[in-house]
Amino acid sequence: MILTGDYHTHTKYSHGKGLVIENAEVAYSKGLKEIAITDHGFSHPAFGLRKRKLSSLRKDIDTAKEKFGINVLMGIESNLLSDKGDVDLKEDNYDKFDLFAVGIHKFVLYKPKGVFNIFLPNFFTSTFNGRPSKSLVKANTLAFTNAVKKHPIDFITHLNYCCYSDAVEVAKVCADYGTFLELSGKKEHLTKDELYLVAKTGVKFILNSDAHTIDRVGDIALANGLITEGVISKEQIVNIDGKTPDFRFKNYKLKGI
Repeated sequence: MILTGDYHTHTKYSHGKGLVIENAEVAYSKGLKEIAITDHGFSHPAFGLRKRKLSSLRKDIDTAKEKFGINVLMGIESNLLSDKGDVDLKEDNYDKFDLFAVGIHKFVLYKPKGVFNIFLPNFFTSTFNGRPSKSLVKANTLAFTNAVKKHPIDFITHLNYCCYSDAVEVAKVCADYGTFLELSGKKEHLTKDELYLVAKTGVKFILNSDAHTIDRVGDIALANGLITEGVISKEQIVNIDGKTPDFRFKNYKLKGI
């Protein structure tokens, strides 16, 4: 199995350690055809991408693309902010980006209700290894499914990492709307049993490194083990063996659907 593109990497524009051109160079050296720079969304007060730096980021991406001859996409790992599916990438900034990923993260500027029904319950449950309440699972599931229904999201990042949703219900909605589920090369976020049930929904998967350092670009070893063990099939993965994803966000911007 050969990775075609790594669509979840970070740089110094948010929480990463390297430069855009360094991520692209590693991707090129590993034979990838594409790489996306997906720095954290605007609502992260400490590690979020800043809107004033978008033009600089685009310039760095264009420079890297020209130097190495691979496709470098300007993406964002947007943050979920409420169980209504609010995210911090708004439509008036769609033209700035090529790729739209979404995930739940800890210390972001949630909507007021999101603080109490998503952030705090997830934080305390994950910190103290507690059992998630039914209301927390419902809130997280609604956050993901409403977001997929409301926004042209390309993929959900590390589903259920430090958050707790009904992964099968999220997968069903993703399958219906053409949003992929990420299998992270960095974080263990779904059990084998969960993945088996999720795969049965017909959802498509995308393998990504979630690299925060340049040495990890293209590293999907953690996710690769799940494939070799037969938990999911290669046919459901959109970015291996020469395949490149048909991204929903691109189609939305081209066709308005």
